[in-house]
Amino acid sequence: MLNIIFQDDELVAINKPSGLLVHRSPIDKRETRFAVQELRNQLGQHVYPLHRLDKPTSGVLVFALSSAAASFYGQQWQDNRVAKRYLALTRGFVPQEMTVNYALRQEADKAAGIVAGEEGQAAITEIRCLASYCLPSALDRYEQTRFSLVECRPLTGRKHQIRRHLKHISHPIIGDSRHGKGPLNRACAEYFGIGRLWLHCQSIELQHRDGARLQLQAELAQEFNTVLARLAAFEV
Repeated sequence: MLNIIFQDDELVAINKPSGLLVHRSPIDKRETRFAVQELRNQLGQHVYPLHRLDKPTSGVLVFALSSAAASFYGQQWQDNRVAKRYLALTRGFVPQEMTVNYALRQEADKAAGIVAGEEGQAAITEIRCLASYCLPSALDRYEQTRFSLVECRPLTGRKHQIRRHLKHISHPIIGDSRHGKGPLNRACAEYFGIGRLWLHCQSIELQHRDGARLQLQAELAQEFNTVLARLAAFEV
């Protein structure tokens, strides 16, 4: 059963677990579980996803409960009026604060019939380092392995924006099979005993129809907290 973190007459939000697709996709034709279908069955009514989270990303996922609500709230995503905050575990020591302003071209996706874009689209992500860790083990090519827990606030909504921006500054997310480092990902999965993309949508803030600001928050999954607890002994 999905973990519902908010529900009223117009909206419902869940804490999506890592590994769950939002809806059917040609990218993963063999998958049989989808958040849209499971939430529909759980509530006994149609639901309309207002945004997407990648399959391996966990955290806040918001749905409308009617087509009218989907139109009203969906416009806020189109206008970039939704404030989003993510947590990510990355390779290396990330600067205390920085803004990544780096245009991104549309990525090619043969399975979905999408060709690569020719021109980059504006993409901005604000990044803040929350903690740094130095593990005295050679999981990467160095004698010690450095990690950072970072808060990411995407000000635009490009596909894989946070993942690509962190790769651009040479601090890829641990467990990112597409934009990260394969050997390090595998070494970390073996060391921690858990393998996933360490990216979590912690909060989403939007304007409710009644005019009030609505902040939706999702707690970290147990496995994320477990990894951070192990790293806490090596915080610098």
